[in-house]
Amino acid sequence: MTFFDTHCDTVMKVLDGKLNFITGEGDGHVSLPGMLAAGSCAQVFACFVLSARNPGNEQARADAMITAINAMVAGSDGKMKIVHTAAELAAACPTGPIGAIIGLEGADPLEGNPENLRHFYDLGVRNIIPAWQDNPFSGTAFGTNTPLTAAGIELIELAEELWVMVDVSHLSDAAFASVLEVATRPFIASHSNCRALCPTLRNLTDGQIRALADRGGVMGINLSPAFLDPEYYAQAFPRWQRSREASVTDEEKDRLHAEVDALPLPSMEWIARHVSHAIAVGGEDVIGLGGDLDGIAATPIGIAGIADYVKIPDLLLQAGLNARQVEKVCYRNFRRVFTDVLPN
Repeated sequence: MTFFDTHCDTVMKVLDGKLNFITGEGDGHVSLPGMLAAGSCAQVFACFVLSARNPGNEQARADAMITAINAMVAGSDGKMKIVHTAAELAAACPTGPIGAIIGLEGADPLEGNPENLRHFYDLGVRNIIPAWQDNPFSGTAFGTNTPLTAAGIELIELAEELWVMVDVSHLSDAAFASVLEVATRPFIASHSNCRALCPTLRNLTDGQIRALADRGGVMGINLSPAFLDPEYYAQAFPRWQRSREASVTDEEKDRLHAEVDALPLPSMEWIARHVSHAIAVGGEDVIGLGGDLDGIAATPIGIAGIADYVKIPDLLLQAGLNARQVEKVCYRNFRRVFTDVLPN
C-alpha cells in the first residue's frame, strides 16, 4: 500500500531548526526516512503563516517555507519531487518518487490581495486554505462564523483560474457554504473529521460531507485526538479556551497545558470510525488521509509518525472496509481529485 496525505506542518519544524527532514533527527512526525518506510507517494506540505505571528512579514515567511521545501526535495537524492501538474502527480503516485505538493495554510501571506496568489503559484503553490484565523478573506471555525468576503470570493475564483486546489479545512460553516456557491470545480477539506462523531467545529457536518462528495471532493482524516475522540475533546477544549484568555497567568497556562498533555490518548480505532462514518454519509470516494502531522502535539495510540501509516490498511480492513475502499482511502481518492484540479 502507498499513501497520499494532504496535510503536514513539517516545514515549520525544519525552518525553525527542530527537525532534520533528510535524516529524521529531531522532533518531528514526518521525515524522508519515515515517508520511505511508509511507502508514501504524495504529501501536501503546508506553509502555515499567521499575520498575528508575523506582522508585516507574512510573504517573506511563506517564501522562506517554500524555499525550505525545495531544499528538502533537493536533499532527497531524487526520492522526492515537487508536483506542479496532474502529469507530475500521475508519475509520482503510486510508484514514486514521492510527490511533494506545496500548500498555503491560511492566505495571510497574500496580505489581503487575492492577486498575490499569482506570486505563490509561480513558486509552486497548488493548494490553498483561505483562512486559519479570521482574515480579510474568510471567517473560520473558531472565529466569527462569517462567510467568504468579497476578497475571499475573488480568491476562490482566481484559484480555480490558476488550477490551484481550494481547501476548506479551518473555514467556518458560513464560509463552507460560500465556497459551495462560488466553486465550480472539486475542492477538499484536507484535514477535517466527522462532526457527528466528535463535535468540534473543525470537523464537517454530515451535510457538508454530502455536499463535498456531490462536488467530487475529498476530506482527509485528521489524527488530532481532539478531532477524533469526543471524550478527549470534551476534556481538552475548555482547557485550551481558558489558556487563551487574557486574564490567565503563565503559571495557570502551564498547568492547563500539562493537564491536556496528561489526558489518555484515543486508540487508532477512532480513525476507522471516522472513515466508516464518512463513507456511510458521502460514499467511498469522499474520504482520505490528512493527518495534520507536525501540526498537532499528540496522536492516537499506535501512530507515532508517518511511518506508522502502514498500520492503517489492516485497521480499515478489520473495520469492515474492502480492499478497493482501503486503496481509495489511502491514496486513490486524493490522487483522483488532485488530478482533476491541477493544471495539465
